[in-house]
Amino acid sequence: MLNRNALFLTTALSVCLALPLSAQDTDTAEVQTEEPAVEMIDVTGDTVVATVNGEDITMAHLVAARASLPEQFQQLPDDVLLPGIVEQLIQQAVLGQAMGELSHRAEIRLENQRREMAANDKVEEVIASAVTDEALQAAYDAEYANAEPTQEFSAAHILVETEDKAKELIEELSGGADFAELAKEHSTGPSGPSGGDLGWFSAGMMVKPFEDAVMEMDAGAISDPVQTQFGWHVIKLNETRMKGAPTLDDVRSELTIKVENDAVEAALKALLDAAKIDRIALEGIDPAKLRDMTLLDQ
Repeated sequence: MLNRNALFLTTALSVCLALPLSAQDTDTAEVQTEEPAVEMIDVTGDTVVATVNGEDITMAHLVAARASLPEQFQQLPDDVLLPGIVEQLIQQAVLGQAMGELSHRAEIRLENQRREMAANDKVEEVIASAVTDEALQAAYDAEYANAEPTQEFSAAHILVETEDKAKELIEELSGGADFAELAKEHSTGPSGPSGGDLGWFSAGMMVKPFEDAVMEMDAGAISDPVQTQFGWHVIKLNETRMKGAPTLDDVRSELTIKVENDAVEAALKALLDAAKIDRIALEGIDPAKLRDMTLLDQ
């Protein structure tokens, strides 16, 4: 279901898009004349695009309205959205003026929206100053400076239902059968279509019986049947490697998120610690009252 702002825009777009069609229908018999070039305006946020009973609608209002559109409208071309948003804001203006003063319900919602917008602006301010090269390097050092190289394994497996079937496949492999082809033909696991390839993994990523078997194998070896809760595995260890800490560039995105989150948490804690906050005991409030919309009118 469309929200009210989207409904306004849908109506406005319908009007705007219909106008050229009407003109085309009535002018088909007339000779087409070249329209004079339109002089472009040097636009600022204060540029007034419409005035409704003395109330100005500016380009800043349009930009803010576009940014808050639902996703389905965000995809529309700007030359379609521009007149549509202008009409949307005009409709809202005349309706709002007809209403006069805001209702108590609207005032309550507006207070919440103001808090939310102010809080979001503060968060953006904190984040903007938090993410620096120095902060990212410090986060990287804290996370990876003492990281020990870890052993990783590249392996493939064939998963079957019974030990006898696993032994049968091992015999075929001993006779020179291709591991990947047998995996494609017989494996019941999701890696079967890709020849049983499991890619690279490290300790703790596989179930213990599987991991224990892999750690005792040499590169190129085929295991005896290994039982897990998923069935019976025939494992081929392709190779092993020691992997050190990632570079800062490898983890820059996740470290950026961590620095941002840490900065916001620290700023929020400082503000909460400095604030005078009085709370009542929530045990005395029926939680079902959260759904009582009549409270907005009291």
